[in-house]
Amino acid sequence: MQTNWAGNLTFSAAEVRRPATVAELRALVAGARRAKALGSGHSFSDAADTDGTLLDVGALPAEIDIDTAARTVRVAAGVRYADLAAHLHAHGFALPNMASLPHISVAGSVATGTHGSGDANGSLGTAVTALDLVTADGSLRTLSRAADGDTFDGAVVALGALGVVTHLTLDLRPDFAVRQQVRTGLELADALAHFDAITSAAYSVSLFTDWRAPRFTQVWLKQLADAPAADFPWAGPATAKLHPVPGVDPVHCTEQFDTPGPWHERLPHFRPGFTPSSGEELQSEYLVPRAHATAALTALDALRETVAPVLQICEVRTVAADRLWLSPAYGRDTVGLHFTWVADTEAVRPVLGAVEAALAPYEPRPHWGKLFTTEPAQVRARYPRMDDFRALVAATDPAGTFSNAFLDRMLRA
Repeated sequence: MQTNWAGNLTFSAAEVRRPATVAELRALVAGARRAKALGSGHSFSDAADTDGTLLDVGALPAEIDIDTAARTVRVAAGVRYADLAAHLHAHGFALPNMASLPHISVAGSVATGTHGSGDANGSLGTAVTALDLVTADGSLRTLSRAADGDTFDGAVVALGALGVVTHLTLDLRPDFAVRQQVRTGLELADALAHFDAITSAAYSVSLFTDWRAPRFTQVWLKQLADAPAADFPWAGPATAKLHPVPGVDPVHCTEQFDTPGPWHERLPHFRPGFTPSSGEELQSEYLVPRAHATAALTALDALRETVAPVLQICEVRTVAADRLWLSPAYGRDTVGLHFTWVADTEAVRPVLGAVEAALAPYEPRPHWGKLFTTEPAQVRARYPRMDDFRALVAATDPAGTFSNAFLDRMLRA
């Protein structure tokens, strides 16, 4: 039996296939009653599960083709960000941002609306300019920002509902360097009073708390190497290298002592050369409009006694608004409230309900690839283009080849 990265989900697929070529993938899709793509398996929800054929795209050729004139890269779906980033850096290019863990696949990250951090930085999907996918009859289809406009915005964060993505084309920027420093002991009162100044203090900012007290234990500031040093009077610099989770050895974390380094070795929290073998954790994330950030944090502070016993760490990050229909940052500058829980589903589940109830007044959108218990109708109501997306799915995959229990709940229940 095959499980996801964290081991909290055993896939229910009748078979798991690992096509070695796009032609083989096309034949498998065309012959399947139900099919679903699987990337690095880092989702904690059942978004990538299926009762049909699970298609592991990691065995496809790991193509990375840079177009220097267009300043884009065409990358195979199963390639992981760590490998893509190293290749780009070697050729003088970069992505605008990365998620905290660089070992996740490009296609899976994009499809679930995964993001990095930074007031001006969009979700990972905002870099996508085109995607190639295999549709239900085995045909190849290319969608692009230039040719398909609004429809393309609906196809980027698509939860695998439109087909199996084989390649994505991403915008690039010139290579750049970043330096990172960690601050400790930011009081919640200061965070609430100076939230905008704090999150704009660097190119990318992450706040961490275990919610055992009204304070953030750590603040990670990732600043462009050629930018002025961050003005951060609210918390002092760490004197030793730290892991976000208290007590965990920081050996696998990225460099923290303000030393400039390549973008892909600073923007993630964890070193690209270290690949976790398993995750002793569960994760949830709720993304709220930036306008509600301080109110949402105040609501979570009131739940400290409920949250802290099952929490490893909570991370707060900002994401710029985008136009991707199912992106949690669609149409609004966003703050992500990310929870890394202990690996105990029964203990965590009731706490999710309490967190979701506390955040309900602030229009939270749960991350598609994380755990949540919000009613599907409530989730749908928080996406203005949800009806358009449902129509796009119906037109693209009328027989439901790429549907699964997750999509049946989220789109139809």
